Amino acid sequence: MRAATLREPKQHLVIEEIPVPVPSAGQLLLRVRACGVCRTDLHILDGDLPPHRAPLIPGHQIVGEVVAGATGSRPHGMRVGVSWMAGTDGTCAYCLRGAENLCDRASFTGYDVDGGYAEFAVARADFTYPLPETLDDVHAAPLLCAGIIGFRSLRVAGVEHGERVGLYGFGASAHLVVPVLRAWDCAIYVATRGEKHRDLARDLGADWVGDATAKPPVPLDRAVTFAPSGDVVVAALAALRKGGVVAINAIHLDRIPQFDYDSLLWGERQLRSVANMTRRDAQDFLAVASDIGLRPQSNVFALASANEALTKLRADEIGGAAVMVP
Repeated sequence: MRAATLREPKQHLVIEEIPVPVPSAGQLLLRVRACGVCRTDLHILDGDLPPHRAPLIPGHQIVGEVVAGATGSRPHGMRVGVSWMAGTDGTCAYCLRGAENLCDRASFTGYDVDGGYAEFAVARADFTYPLPETLDDVHAAPLLCAGIIGFRSLRVAGVEHGERVGLYGFGASAHLVVPVLRAWDCAIYVATRGEKHRDLARDLGADWVGDATAKPPVPLDRAVTFAPSGDVVVAALAALRKGGVVAINAIHLDRIPQFDYDSLLWGERQLRSVANMTRRDAQDFLAVASDIGLRPQSNVFALASANEALTKLRADEIGGAAVMVP
């Protein structure tokens, strides 16, 4: 099969022919129909996250068709999704209390195990998700990490119907939560760098759009930061009402600058981090996405153009999400 392989961090992916993987017990072999390109892939490629294995096939937003290892609930030919969480131990204190996203022995797709920048991939059957027929391959792929983690971010921030919600940074994940917030009758305030991202936010119906650290015209009930910037976190805090919450949706953050506790955090404002996702998050979000007819703005790349897709993502030149189709 063809695959885009990372030989070592800070190098371009190598497009090469390698053997098709063989599924072990409890695994499915999937023919990859589409794979989303995520900013976490960049953190792995650029060495912001410590390497876990080499060589590595990145990609953790996989839409695949079961071709081997089929089970009663995952029959041959079924279309399923694979996300960032490749597996957990299922026995630790976190897993047993329903917080499998915090499992210390979790493994991650496209990081600990090979991912979907290839024509075939293997995945644990119990960490795959049947996909609604209403979602086609290209539009389903970005939902499988960017969408799920965005949805979890709203949960971590405690967003309630009718609230004022700030989104700081407006890439693949942020633009996917807008329809969810609309369905919840929330007012949406977007602060982001790059005119392309601001235009997209306006096109999707944001109530207010400003620069990356601009202050919205009203106090926010909740905010989610998607940009890996400490300055943005402080800007979001500065926009909160008393008792408001900022959820940091970033697997890597450049720094947290000094800030004034009395004016920014006092008053029971809260900072929370978003770590990974659970299978329940995935199932609930995919149901919501199907119900509201969520269709992400997707930009399609061939597998041979994997490096181009990542370069454009790094330069913030992609409006919406990037999806590779082998």
